[in-house]
Amino acid sequence: MRYYYLGNTGLRVSEVCLGTMTFGRETDEKTAQDMIDYFLETGGNFVDTSNNYGPVPGTSEKIVGHILKGKREKVVLSTKVGFPTGPGPNDVGLSRKFIMRALDESLMRLQTDYVDLYHVHCWDEGTPIEETLSTLDILVRTGKVRYVGASNFTAWQLTKAIERSKRYGWHGFVSLQAQYSLIVRDIERELLPFCSAEGLGVMAWGPLGGGFLSGKYRRGEKPPKDTRLSQVENNEEEAWVRRATERNFRILDVLGKISESRKKSYSQVALAWLRAQPGNIIPIIGARTMKHLKDNMSCINWNLTQEEVKDLNEVSRIEEGYPYRFIRENYPRKRE
Repeated sequence: MRYYYLGNTGLRVSEVCLGTMTFGRETDEKTAQDMIDYFLETGGNFVDTSNNYGPVPGTSEKIVGHILKGKREKVVLSTKVGFPTGPGPNDVGLSRKFIMRALDESLMRLQTDYVDLYHVHCWDEGTPIEETLSTLDILVRTGKVRYVGASNFTAWQLTKAIERSKRYGWHGFVSLQAQYSLIVRDIERELLPFCSAEGLGVMAWGPLGGGFLSGKYRRGEKPPKDTRLSQVENNEEEAWVRRATERNFRILDVLGKISESRKKSYSQVALAWLRAQPGNIIPIIGARTMKHLKDNMSCINWNLTQEEVKDLNEVSRIEEGYPYRFIRENYPRKRE
């Protein structure tokens, strides 16, 4: 297991992160215990959860807190705030009221007096960013939070947040959690270059495209009944239609060829591609079972060849679009 500095901080995290969104939902507590134990045994130290994960908001945090009792200092623990946790008008968002209450509740569920990394879950149009950032700064200064990060922000939103933090001397974002996989590469246009320029660490959620890159899906066939994309009651039918494109099946074709030649699973190849991207991208592995976790964790300790990375890059390439192509074609000067 390799360890990276998280962005421009001195915090070292494992090259893969264990996501716990399945805990209490598809994954029972006994299995969750086995998964965290296995993750730690293999050298992992980065665990991510959220205050809204589970059939009831907070379920995942409760399970993680119970399992990590006595192991807390071995783990870099991340949780989030922003998505709804109740029916009230102040049970959602990034106001000072909700953030401070939500963190206290998260700490109680996690059975700890601090979290290492606290992410705001999504941009909040209804709350001034200054209110959010000044509140996060208070939490860092009081020791309840060590570092703060963002999730599901656009580049201009990150720019505004970081500029405000610098202007007022507040502790700013050190990381970004964003959707990133072979089938969702949108962050390469602006977010990844921005994070590289500003020194933010990047964690990739959905690294297997909601399970589409696991190798279980075929052209012209409906999703197998035991798969995530077959769960129409959770609005996954729309997700299947969105993923079942000819482009994405061509990606599966190339994944399959590499999988067969390297004797690796589709998931391992897809995760290895993420690990091969510039900037020490950290995949968040959100497995449902021990079998899935062990398979996914086997993406480490080996690398794709340059030719394999090139083949995957080509088949999954996204439209460059304006103004990126215009700039490249008309003003390609770079600093030597």
